[in-house]
Amino acid sequence: MKLPNTYYNYISYLGSIIALIAWITLIFFVVQIYFFGVNNVYFDLFTFVVTPGFLVLGHLLIPIGMYRTRRKLKRGIEVSGDKILMLNLRDSKTRNAILIFSVVSIFFIISTVIGSFKAFQYTESVEFCGKLCHKVMNPEYVAYQNSPHAKVKCAECHVGEGADFYVKSKMSGLRQVFKYSLNSYVRPIVTPIENLRPARETCEKCHWPQKFYTNALRHEKYFLSDSANTHWDIILNMKIGANHQSLGLTEGIHWHINKDFQIEYKSNAKRDSIFWVKVIDKKSGKETVFTDAGQGVKPEKLNEAEMRTMDCMDCHNRPSHEFHSPSRYVNDVLASPNKYAAIPWIKSAAMEALKEPFATTESAMSGIKNKIIKFYKDQYPNLYKIYSANITNAITAITDAFSMNAFPEMKVTYSVYPRHIGHLESEGCFRCHNDRFKSPSGKVISKDCNLCHTIVAQGKVDSMNYVGVNGTLNFKHPIDIRDAWKVSNCSECHSDLYK
Repeated sequence: MKLPNTYYNYISYLGSIIALIAWITLIFFVVQIYFFGVNNVYFDLFTFVVTPGFLVLGHLLIPIGMYRTRRKLKRGIEVSGDKILMLNLRDSKTRNAILIFSVVSIFFIISTVIGSFKAFQYTESVEFCGKLCHKVMNPEYVAYQNSPHAKVKCAECHVGEGADFYVKSKMSGLRQVFKYSLNSYVRPIVTPIENLRPARETCEKCHWPQKFYTNALRHEKYFLSDSANTHWDIILNMKIGANHQSLGLTEGIHWHINKDFQIEYKSNAKRDSIFWVKVIDKKSGKETVFTDAGQGVKPEKLNEAEMRTMDCMDCHNRPSHEFHSPSRYVNDVLASPNKYAAIPWIKSAAMEALKEPFATTESAMSGIKNKIIKFYKDQYPNLYKIYSANITNAITAITDAFSMNAFPEMKVTYSVYPRHIGHLESEGCFRCHNDRFKSPSGKVISKDCNLCHTIVAQGKVDSMNYVGVNGTLNFKHPIDIRDAWKVSNCSECHSDLYK
């Protein structure tokens, strides 16, 4: 079979070679994936994104070369005895060329459609988001794998439905790839708060507000930094919703998303400091505005601030990428069945070691280990001899927990990405519920703890104080700080690490 004379040029040759190599490579990759079960993020990238790109390039170069040759012939430029392409179906060469072109085009179109679809699927996959730019996205990917949403694909929340957000996300992704290639990305990565989709378009696809939740018990375990690692528990009756499901969202924490009310607010860019709140009663049309005069926000700044309607993400701001504080994950290690809490002073030793900032994960692993061992050898050598094996196992558990919550290369710690649920290590609820927000009529957004939860049990494990589920205990701090907890926010003490 002979092709038209216009095909015989270096550009078309190059296109044919590129296309042929791409076809062979693509077939090889597909066979490896579907017949030999090869599963690798980079393998998928080359199979469904890179190789089809070269295939398209090769097929484009062939007609470009033919077109240039035809133009030369029309201008009277001699092209080594070539003939002008003529569609004469009586000519066997022409029929052969049309047949070849048709068959190749059909395969090209089919492979392009399949490849584009697979490329779309691949760019929506968890592996693409978490592993491709592994150095940059590793903190988020690790946190995601240990989150309640580990079975939900990244794109379902970060992209959602609709072509407009898909295009926006891919354009944003191209900018990020460019920065990654030039090593010009910021560390830590800034959370793109302003580009997040509203919760009703993502979260509420699964967590629909019509499904009301009633109260729930929450059991928190803490260990003090003393010789016995004193075990202190607190059990809270969390007022997530009303006392009974039939009451819907008329009271409780989730009242904030009651369909009969709308809460609007103005804040700083990070939304960790709120300075203006408006509550709208949709049934009566009444609006109540609360301002915090103590913040001293200038009127011009208030006018320029973005008005935002409160939704799930204003509290649940780290639903899949939460980084725990050292105190939190050390408590979890000590609460595990391994009974590390039986090692004297282990909480104190761990917290002292974790106060040091580390430049790399490798230096952190060795640094934490060395500091804990040094703590015991210098201060309690006899205890180290007795508990040496247990201390080694505890160090492994602590460094494992560190590696899931802190990423020195990306400068990621819990304080970089604080969560707004609660109020222990960030302002959280106290951004609004601080007794400072007042309306012109004298209404106050209360700081009363019992609005959101009551304490039904607290104290040392062997001497807990209990009340009935409908009762409440006055909060007792594990360490005697008198009334300091009443006049100061918890985060003023509990967020002092890694500042």
